Amino acid sequence: MSDPITAWTNAYRHPTRWDTVFPPLSMVELFDRAAALAGDAPLVDFLGRLYSYAETLDGANRVAAGLTALGYGPGDRIGLFLPNVPHYLAAYYGILKIGATVVNFSPLYTVDELAHQVADSGTRMLFTVSASAVLPTALKVLDRSGLERLVVGSVAGALPPAKSLLYRLFKSKETTKRPDDPRIIAFSKLIDNDGQHAPVEIDPANHVALIQYTGGTTGTPKGAMLTHENLSANARQVMGLDPHPGAVDRILGVLPLFHVFANTCVLNRTVLNGGCIVMLPRFDSGQVLAAIHRTKATALPGVPTMYQALLDHPKIGQTDFSSLRICISGGAPLSSELKAKFESVTGATVVEGYGLSESSGVVSANPYENEGKPGTIGQPLPATNVRLVDKGDPALPAPEGEPGELVVSGPQILKGYWGKPDADADVFVTDAAGTRWLRTGDVGTIDPDGFIRIVDRLKDMIAVSGFKVFPSQIENILYRNPAVKEALVIGMPDAYRGEQPRAYVTLVDGNTTTGEELRDWLNPQLGRHERVDEVVVRLNMPKTMIGKLSRKDLISEVLAEAKTTA
Repeated sequence: MSDPITAWTNAYRHPTRWDTVFPPLSMVELFDRAAALAGDAPLVDFLGRLYSYAETLDGANRVAAGLTALGYGPGDRIGLFLPNVPHYLAAYYGILKIGATVVNFSPLYTVDELAHQVADSGTRMLFTVSASAVLPTALKVLDRSGLERLVVGSVAGALPPAKSLLYRLFKSKETTKRPDDPRIIAFSKLIDNDGQHAPVEIDPANHVALIQYTGGTTGTPKGAMLTHENLSANARQVMGLDPHPGAVDRILGVLPLFHVFANTCVLNRTVLNGGCIVMLPRFDSGQVLAAIHRTKATALPGVPTMYQALLDHPKIGQTDFSSLRICISGGAPLSSELKAKFESVTGATVVEGYGLSESSGVVSANPYENEGKPGTIGQPLPATNVRLVDKGDPALPAPEGEPGELVVSGPQILKGYWGKPDADADVFVTDAAGTRWLRTGDVGTIDPDGFIRIVDRLKDMIAVSGFKVFPSQIENILYRNPAVKEALVIGMPDAYRGEQPRAYVTLVDGNTTTGEELRDWLNPQLGRHERVDEVVVRLNMPKTMIGKLSRKDLISEVLAEAKTTA
C-alpha cells in the first residue's frame, strides 16, 4: 500500500492530454496538505541545517499572524527581495495565507529598477535579509518609494550553529546592520507570535497569488498576474511528468526562487511531492558539486550555462552523480553538444523543457525516461495545447509546412498583466470557440508526434535585405565548432541591407582560435543573407540572474561601445 504522499501525488499523474482537467486548488491548500502529510520530514536543507515541513508551516503561520497584526490582508501586494534563503518559504506561503499577493523581485535589481516595480505593483511591504548585496538597495527604495515597511531577516541565523558563528566572524563585510528605524522590522520580531490567524477564503481561479515581472513577448517589463490555480495547476502538471512519484526526492535549489522556473519546478512541485530542497543562496560550481556529493541529490534543474560551468570545474571528475535521476534544462536553448558532453561526463540524463513567466513556468518538456527528441522542447504538459499561427497575423493559422508563432492555452496561463489591459490585448488571441491563447513570441514547428522545435523569437529575427534571419540557426552551427563555448548572434545596423548579422563568442578554456578563423569556417555553411560580417571573440558574455545568455544586454553593450568609439 502506498504512503499518503504518494497516493496524493499519484492523483496528478495524467497522460499527456490537452483536455485533462485539474480541480481548483489554492496554493494555501497545496502547502497545508503537503505539510500535514510530510510532518517532520525535511523540506529545506540550507547548507546543512534542516527545516521540516512542520517547522516551515509554523513559520508561515507566524508570518501570516504577524502581517495580519500589522493590518495587511487580502489584495495587498507584499514583495520578496530575497536570495535563496529559508525566509523565502515562510514569507511566500505566509503572504498567501492572508489572501495577499506575492511580488517577486530580483536581488540583482538596481535601486531604480526596484523602485519602479515597487511603484508599479503598489507593493506596501518588502521582505529582505541583512546581506550587503540586497539590504542597502532596499533601504534606499524605502526612502524613495511608497513602501511602508521592510522586514529584514538574518542570513547567519538561518545557518547551522557552527557555520553561523563562522559567518558572523569572517563574513561581516557581506552583511549590513539593520538601521534603528520604526519602518524596519526584524523577521524574528514579525514571527514572535503564536501563529494564530483567521483563515481567508480564496477563489483559486481568480485570486492573484503572484505578480512575476517579465519582459513578456514585447520586451517591456510587465507584471504577469498568476492566480492560485495557475501556480497549483503548473505544479501538478510538472508533477505528472515524474515516472517515480513518491521516490526519494532531493532537488538542488540553486536556481533563484524569485524566478518562475524555480518557483514552479523547485519550490511548488517539491512541496507537492513531499520532497526536500537542497538550497544554495547562489550558483557556485564548487558548492553545487559539493552539495550533490553531500546530499545525494536526485534532481538538478538548471540553465545551459550552469551545466557548462559545472563541466568547466576541476572537480567535475571527482563528483559522484549516480544519485541524480534527472537534470532539467530550461530558460534558454540547450545545444545537443552540451547535452551529450554533460551526460557523457556525469552519467546523468538531461531533458529540455520550455516555459515563460506568463505560463507559470512550464509549457512543455521532454519525457524523463523513454525516448525524447534532442533539439526539441518536448511535448505539451497535460491540459496544455500548443498551436502555430501566422507570424504576421495571429488570427490566421501558420502556412502549411512553415514555422509559425507558438500560441498556448492551459490552466497555467496568466490571468493578465498588472495594470496593463492594453498589453493583454496584444498578447492574447481568442479563437472562434472562445478559447484564449497566449502569444509566446517564439517561432517554431510541431512534429506529427507533438514534439515542439523552437526556431527563434519574433523580436530577435534579423531583417537582411527583406529576408528574415534566425539568430539561433547561426548559433547552432557555431556550437558545432569545438573551439566555441558560448555564442550569440545579433543584427547590426547596415545602411545598404538594413541589418547585418554579427556573431559574438567565448572560447573553450585554453583555445586560441581567432574570430577571423571562425568567420571563415562559419560563413560557407550559411546562406548568403545569413553570413556574418564578423565573429567577435569575447572573454565573457552578459548573463541574466539565472545564468541565461542575455542577447538584450549584449546589444546594449555593443551599441554603447559603438557610441564611445564613433
